[in-house]
Amino acid sequence: MRGESVYIWQLAGWPGFRFDAARMALALASLHESRGRMHAQLGSLGLASRDEATLQCLTEDALRTSEIEGETLDGEAVRSSFARRLGVEVTRHRAASRSVDGLVEVLLDALWKCRDPVTEPRLFGWHASLFPSGFSGLSRIEVGTWRTGRTGAMRVVSGPHGKQKVHFEAPPAERVRQEMAAFLAWINGSPSVDPVVRSGLAHLWFVTVHPFADGNGRIARALGDLLLARLDGEAGRFYSVSSQIAAERSDYYERLERTQKGTLDVTEWLEWYVGCVSRAVGRGLESARGVASRADFWSRHAAVPFNARQTRVIRRFLLDFEGNLTAAKWAKLAKCSPDTALRDLNDLIAKGVLRRSASGGRSTSYEVAD
Repeated sequence: MRGESVYIWQLAGWPGFRFDAARMALALASLHESRGRMHAQLGSLGLASRDEATLQCLTEDALRTSEIEGETLDGEAVRSSFARRLGVEVTRHRAASRSVDGLVEVLLDALWKCRDPVTEPRLFGWHASLFPSGFSGLSRIEVGTWRTGRTGAMRVVSGPHGKQKVHFEAPPAERVRQEMAAFLAWINGSPSVDPVVRSGLAHLWFVTVHPFADGNGRIARALGDLLLARLDGEAGRFYSVSSQIAAERSDYYERLERTQKGTLDVTEWLEWYVGCVSRAVGRGLESARGVASRADFWSRHAAVPFNARQTRVIRRFLLDFEGNLTAAKWAKLAKCSPDTALRDLNDLIAKGVLRRSASGGRSTSYEVAD
């Protein structure tokens, strides 16, 4: 171990984290108030709308938790994999790889079985699901077991080869089993702190031990989500902490490194984590309003006869459409001719569903009439 850095796992008293609960009281109260408003918004909707919100959130969660680790997934494949397991109908289906299906299974296991004990075999199963081929990139890794010392010290580094900066060094491999036994006893014990604080402590503790050869960040975030799911007490997921961490990635890594090189007083880390969850809930509340708006649209137009193309494109337009809706984009999405696209659009204008945008421009665009 290098002498210039002392990490929290080396300190006397580890892992006895300390924090100032009073400093977080107001932020936690505001967060829980926002959660209540979000759940009330979605609770007023039907099951199909709540399933849509859950599908949208879980898809975003999977994409962002992988993005944080530098991995880009096929969004349609991820969405299709979740939809199949949730029993939700989607307009576009894409076959998923084994690694995508594995990540989906981990996130759903954390959500649906959030009250089940977190055990060594369960974590091994999660790890094996994330790396079904036994490889991380081009490197073969130890899968479904704690890391060993075979590949040397476990370090978090950045920079080009030969000029790498070491941000963190995890406990030696021979300590991992003992460290994880203490962690599992804690996470399965009776909670004595706010669930959001508990989620933040679990995340910090797990990535500090770094018990696997790879995938520690994704599993830490899944464990944090598991504890938040216990708080939410529902089978749905309406906000994504991973998405918020991805949006604040530089700040996340900076605060994590500072905490891991600091003292056992982790108040600053928890303040940031609570704020991150609060911002994620804020985005979830915006998403809930979008779901409510889409539900209202279909309710108001329940008597309108849409053809299959119109239903498919309008669903896409209301959900995740980028830019203006034009006849050319309609034809591409509906896989039809330009003439058919214009007929579809003019039919919806006549029925009061769409109108031509007043913004003008080089080509005519369309928007929801009301």
